[in-house]
This record gives sequence, structure tokens and C-alpha cells, in this order.
Amino acid sequence: MNFQTFLHHIDSIKKAELLAEAAHELMMPPERRGLMQNIDFAELKPKQAAVMMLLYPKNQITHLVLIERNSYPGVHSAQIAFPGGKIDSTDVDFASAALRETFEEVGVEATHIQLIRAFSEVYIPPSNFMVYPFLGVSKTELTFKPDPVEVTGIIEVPLAELLDDTRVVLQNMDTSYSKSIDVPSIELQGHFVWGATAMMLSELKETLRNIL
Repeated sequence: MNFQTFLHHIDSIKKAELLAEAAHELMMPPERRGLMQNIDFAELKPKQAAVMMLLYPKNQITHLVLIERNSYPGVHSAQIAFPGGKIDSTDVDFASAALRETFEEVGVEATHIQLIRAFSEVYIPPSNFMVYPFLGVSKTELTFKPDPVEVTGIIEVPLAELLDDTRVVLQNMDTSYSKSIDVPSIELQGHFVWGATAMMLSELKETLRNIL
């Protein structure tokens, strides 16, 4: 999609009704449904994180940036994700954390990002994190500077790919929930995105497709 055309829809995106769980369920690993029915967040006291769903122009076409995380001993090792991370004591709010982490992980300064709105939070059981996603837009082309400690690769995704239903596939994999199960995934730029990131992408996709 042409980026200038996309910008004309910003006000509608701000006002759109979010689909939340209805959109998340489209990309939800099957075992998660039963697990979430018995969740007691007051007892679990989830840690909090924020991520940035950042749209920007590249060759006049609207793109979305994802990152490939480095390999490390942990449940999110080598996964495809949004720039983002844990809330810390210096953050004024979740949005500030998303902006800070975006700068730290991919080198995009907060002054280059227009925050559009918050999207629905997603809980990640394996790491006990509640993640708060934000949609942001940069009106200029970006040069990414990935943090080598956190990020092994930058993935620039044309928005048209995300909106393409044929990109949604079932991928057989081992997860924190179960072994060798078919998990809904989104194939973007040769990478398979699943789990919480795919659920957040699903809400973004379903919101935009009702507007664009």
C-alpha cells in the first residue's frame, strides 16, 4: 500500500473498535485456550512489557518492522517479535517504555515516531508477561541500527503481506504448551511468526482490513 494513501486513514484507525480476543484467537496456539480459562492474574502478578508496531515508508510503500531476537537460554530465544521489552522504573507509562525499547533495540528515536494508539494487551504464560502493544508511525524512511546484544536481524515487511490471508499457515512445532502440534503462524518475508506476536499482528490486521 502506498504510504501517503495509508496516512489518510490514521484518524479512522484511532477511532476503530478493537477486536481484542476475537482477533487474537485467530492465531492462538490450541492449548492456550484451555489454559487461559483458569488464569488468576491477581495470584500470578505478571511482569509488564510494551512493544511497538511501527509502520513507515520504504520506497513509498507502507512497511512494518519486526526483529529476530538473538539466541539465548530462555523461552523467547531466536523468535520473531516487535521491538520492545520490559517496563522499567524510568518509564512514565507503557507507551514511554515502547518508545524507549524501540530506540534501544533498533535505533529509531522517539521523536521520529507518532504514537497512534494502544492495542489490546496479550498475556504470555511461559514467561508470565503481560505485553502492551502500541501502533506508531514514522513519516520518513528509516535506517535501523539493531542492538547486537538483543537483535540478530531486522525484518521489513510490506503491509500488503500482513493483509494477505494466504500468509496464514499451520506450522507443526514444539511449544511451551505441547510437543509436535499445529500452530497458526504468519509467513512474512520467509519467517514464520507465531504465539503472542502473531496474536498482536492479527488484531492489527483485522483492524486495518476493516478500514483500508
